[in-house]
Amino acid sequence: MIHHLRRGVAIWVFSAGAVMAQQADISIGMVLEPPNLDPTAGAAAAIDEVVYANVFEGLTRFGPDGSVNPGLAESWQISADGTTYTFTLRGGVTFHDGTTLTAEDVVFTLDRARAEGSTNAQPAIFANITSVEAVDELTVRVTLDGPDGAFLFDMAWGDAVIVAAESADTNATAPIGTGPFRFANWAQGDRVDLVRYDAYWGTPAALEAATFRFISDPNAAFAAMMAGDVDAFPNFPAPETLAQFEADPRFSVIVGSTEGETILAMNNAQAPLDDVRIRQAIAHAINRQDIIDGAMFGYGTPIGTHFAPHHPDYVDLTGLSAHDPDAARALLAEAAPDGLTLRLALPPPAYARRGGEIIAAQLRAVGIETEITNLEWAQWLEQVFRGRDFDLTIVSHTEPMDINIYARPDYYFQYARPEFVALNDALATTSDPAARSALMVQMQEMIAGDYVNGYLFQLAKTGVANAAIQGLWANSPTQANDLTGVSWTQ
Repeated sequence: MIHHLRRGVAIWVFSAGAVMAQQADISIGMVLEPPNLDPTAGAAAAIDEVVYANVFEGLTRFGPDGSVNPGLAESWQISADGTTYTFTLRGGVTFHDGTTLTAEDVVFTLDRARAEGSTNAQPAIFANITSVEAVDELTVRVTLDGPDGAFLFDMAWGDAVIVAAESADTNATAPIGTGPFRFANWAQGDRVDLVRYDAYWGTPAALEAATFRFISDPNAAFAAMMAGDVDAFPNFPAPETLAQFEADPRFSVIVGSTEGETILAMNNAQAPLDDVRIRQAIAHAINRQDIIDGAMFGYGTPIGTHFAPHHPDYVDLTGLSAHDPDAARALLAEAAPDGLTLRLALPPPAYARRGGEIIAAQLRAVGIETEITNLEWAQWLEQVFRGRDFDLTIVSHTEPMDINIYARPDYYFQYARPEFVALNDALATTSDPAARSALMVQMQEMIAGDYVNGYLFQLAKTGVANAAIQGLWANSPTQANDLTGVSWTQ
């Protein structure tokens, strides 16, 4: 008899006199606790890491390879001029409170996201919508103000998941979606519990339950994995210990890529960082490889602009901001002859805290002093992201294809050069692949040449899991821990 009983959950299968146990739940480790559980009303990646594809679904969805696939819309038609999308919704879909998904829910969701005063973190992806109409119970017509080659891609974001009017106001603490798991409990500071939704419209989840545990300390994360208190840590915060897991047959180490451009963000609208010479000096003071080695233990790909290296339109512009301390000192002598002290605000992730200390030393070497403040995630969102009260900060932007944030005048690093906005507007109305590629190249070159931010590295996805788990994403085409295909081997 072989059995595996964990936290009181097991399924017994009798066959030919043998007894086997099938694992029925999973515990997922995460570094950051989400500030809320509504992906349509928050910018934190941790929200999507819990609920994307698990609790909430959109008209379209990302696959593990980054492809855009049907979601709640089983099909769609696009008008000849590219301005009208007619979506056919799946029948028999219910929200977790038992109400039926209809076209009116899509109308409500998209109108709410694009309304004045919307709290959606990505209003730009809805800005070109001029109307949303329910043609019938399962048909929705969305009209745009011009052709948009990225519209189906945008509808796959967590910010565009479909919510119901009856539950939208309480989704932050008691989320109700249409996904294969429903929300069960949130013990703040500790975990979020999900359970399988038995009335799910699609293929049922193999797992009966999932717990997301929040463990910010790298040493505690290592101990939790070793003790079996956590089954998988898809974004493991202690890469220095990966070799120990690789040598242990109980575990598998999963290394892939993410959409996370990790940057030293600069407040472009505030002196002295409104001077491009200061920003250029900072860029030349940075030694990317030292940061990757020291903060990420060698895991990460150097970048010279805000674009993922695995994207076919990526341009390697690292040479434009190559490590050159002498050039940095010369620029500073010209732009800030009396010296410079800047505030460096660091959120909790290890890449920020470890990387911040390294960058502070690199800046000090060329004559820039820093005052480091360690912020908790909620503080960072309030002070830096929303309040724009900072000089420098370090953060990974994990949203897919998000170079368009540089066109937003109210975005926290406050760039929005008119020529860049024009390029972004052109991209939004261009569907020809070659023309879109040319525009994206120009956009990359412009922000790199303006030294908007210090471009550090593309965040690697370094995960650790129990070797018996299958179906976890190796790469992160979006900020998600999609459990829809995860199971335990027998």
